Order: sequence, then C-alpha cells, then structure tokens
Amino acid sequence: MTARMLTARITHLEMAARPAHRVPAPLGAQLAVMRAPKMPLHFYRYLYERVGRPHHWELRRRMDDDALAAVIHATTTLIDVLYVDGAPAGFVEIDLSRAPEQAEVEYFGLMAEFQGRGLSKFFLSCALHAAWQHDPKTLIIQTNSLDSPRALQLYQTMGFVPVGTSQAEVEAWD
Repeated sequence: MTARMLTARITHLEMAARPAHRVPAPLGAQLAVMRAPKMPLHFYRYLYERVGRPHHWELRRRMDDDALAAVIHATTTLIDVLYVDGAPAGFVEIDLSRAPEQAEVEYFGLMAEFQGRGLSKFFLSCALHAAWQHDPKTLIIQTNSLDSPRALQLYQTMGFVPVGTSQAEVEAWD
C-alpha cells in the first residue's frame, strides 16, 4: 500500500525580542506546566501522537527508541507538558542546540479535547518565556497548512513575524 502524500505550505516565523508580559492562566481549571527532562519514551510517543496525528506530524513519528531518546533527553531540549485538571493536555518541545544564536519551538500543541478553551495562548506564553530564559538572539517556529487553522494567527498575536514560506510533501497519518 502506497502512503498518501499531502502538500504542506510552511510558514517560517521568528521573534527577535522577549515578550513584554506573560499571558495569565485562564480561569476555571487547575493548570500545571511541568518540565519533563527525562520523559519516558512511551509518554512522549503518546503526546506526540495525540497532538500531532490530526496535523500529520512526521519528524519523530518513526524514530527508533535510541534516536528518539538522543533527541528528547538531550540537555539542549526542553519539553514541558501542560496538565489540565490532572490530565495531560499538550506539550511543547524547544530546541536550544543552536543557542545563543537561535532557539526553536520544535513542537507545540494541545490535544483536540483541550482546544478552544483559552489554553493555547497561556501555554505558548509559558513556552516563550522558558525559551527566552536561555537568551537566544532569535526564537523561531514554523507552522503549516496542515496545522490548526488558528496556529499562524496565534503565533503572530504572540509576537512572531513571518520571514518566509516553503513547501513540503508530508506522509498522511491515516
């Protein structure tokens, strides 16, 4: 069976200055953002699949355990998990391997059942402040036409500026 391929239009964005303020947590739920420096691989794979499947994320999808562990357990990788009322709701992965020149929000997202509740802006604000604690000259992120239709608007609202576009073929996650 041949894999179904999708065309993704990628928008590359960057932020050149630390955000002036943090976005407050939305009311109505108990929230926790927790750093996971040695996250078990099965938990990372769970988060990656639950957040990334609807958007056809592929970079970490087929990595073997050793390769995945090398990336997510690296001292230059930050992974934070958002918990809502005790349940994991999403995660962010930040790559600091090119610091101090650049840091990259490699992955950011919420599971479908936690979207539309005002959590994204709060969680992304937490992620941005975590990245800027490492004093990069620029912070970058990408989104594409397969991501949430609100992603690009969110990133721009939070201070990212589009700097280019590209296109890629992505294997559908059916």
